[in-house]
Amino acid sequence: MGLTKTEIFTNTQNRIAAFAKALGHPARVAILQQLFKTDSCICGDLVEEIGLA
Repeated sequence: MGLTKTEIFTNTQNRIAAFAKALGHPARVAILQQLFKTDSCICGDLVEEIGLA
């Protein structure tokens, strides 16, 4: 993987890092929080709640 040297870390460590990177933006966290609060989701609802298109 080039300069990241991920091969020197365990598979678990690499998976946790990938998961954390996927959540590494406040908008993604806000989207997940909104999805957990509601039983259903329509894109327009997310736009209204979060303010992002």
